[in-house]
Amino acid sequence: MLFEDWRKKIIFDLQKKLKLANVMAVPRVEKVIVHMGIAAEKDDQEAISQFAKQLALITGQKPKICRAKKSVSGFKLRKGEIIGLQVTLRGRRMYDFLEKLFHLVLPRLRDFRGLPEEKFDKSANYSFGVPEQTVFPEIKVEDVKKVKGVGITIVTSTNDKEEAKELLKSLGLHFAN
Repeated sequence: MLFEDWRKKIIFDLQKKLKLANVMAVPRVEKVIVHMGIAAEKDDQEAISQFAKQLALITGQKPKICRAKKSVSGFKLRKGEIIGLQVTLRGRRMYDFLEKLFHLVLPRLRDFRGLPEEKFDKSANYSFGVPEQTVFPEIKVEDVKKVKGVGITIVTSTNDKEEAKELLKSLGLHFAN
């Protein structure tokens, strides 16, 4: 289990690698946000409930429904319409999801050679997308009516991109060379 490995081994190895004096200074993963944009299906309630069930299966947690904050005529979007689903994972569930993501889901992607290193933002958070929800082991392909991408953001406690990169490497994320 990644959670126990983090507490017993990885945190101390990372402290030595980053040459930090205190264990509390070691960067951590604060939360993982899993989201799915469904603005194209905003009128199809059956599809929205199907995507919500799939996201709940993937994360083990009921998704929050995100609504439009204001109307945008160019996108034919009205204030209050459903535009996405989001789940925020913390604690043990977060580590279980990361372990599944790094060791099962990402290697199942076609031509996967690692994720690009350039996906860090200025706060050293890492965001990437999985092109379809069917790569998750909980989703049965025959039950999927419409394929949808899933966005994942890993929020770290550091602002240094190199420290965040070492943190994600130590947890098992493979970066492209």
